Amino acid sequence: MGEMVSYPSNGGTSEGYLAIPASGLTSPAVIVIQEWWGLVPHIRSVADRFAEAGFVALAPDFYHGETTSEPDEAQRLLLALRMDEAATDIAGAADYLAGRPEVTGKVGAVGFCAGASLALWSATLSERIVATVGFYPVLPWESMRPDWTDYAGKSALIHCSEEDGTSSGEGVQTARRAIEEAGGSCQLYDYPGTAHAFFNDDRPEAFDQRSAASAWARTLEHFRGKLG
Repeated sequence: MGEMVSYPSNGGTSEGYLAIPASGLTSPAVIVIQEWWGLVPHIRSVADRFAEAGFVALAPDFYHGETTSEPDEAQRLLLALRMDEAATDIAGAADYLAGRPEVTGKVGAVGFCAGASLALWSATLSERIVATVGFYPVLPWESMRPDWTDYAGKSALIHCSEEDGTSSGEGVQTARRAIEEAGGSCQLYDYPGTAHAFFNDDRPEAFDQRSAASAWARTLEHFRGKLG
């Protein structure tokens, strides 16, 4: 359904996978942020699913063509990712989407694992990003130094796995408090019995179909309510 595109970022260009609804109608937009594996088929399929649900979806390629299925290599790629450059790529993606004729102007961001923390952070990076969703975020906020005050009037939703400590986890609670203190809203959902990456149907050892379906429905409801 989608295709690779280039968009302006950081004085140059970045690339990402763009999926557009077949309806031809103007739509809200969502930035889909990868796990530490890179822009793998699973993330492209998530972008396609958003397009099928009526959103213009763009998945930035933070690793510039590199992907992996090996945890050690994924950790190397993630550690090599400069957070300031990732921030610029996300803001550039929001500007690119807002400027496309298919997009109504409102932009959201969703991410998974490491990408979940980036997605939650993204609302502090661009005034265009007004709603975010994070699936089991893991990155420590100290490495990002977000200015949470930019969440005023914006909204976040966080899906928490049991393996990661549920919504009681310190990182999740840090984000919730900061978002709410800034004047934003933050919903938390727990999925009992789930492992980290329960939404990833390319990882059968972690995938939980029932929880994934519930989280997907809540994500669509959140974005339709905030971006529609």
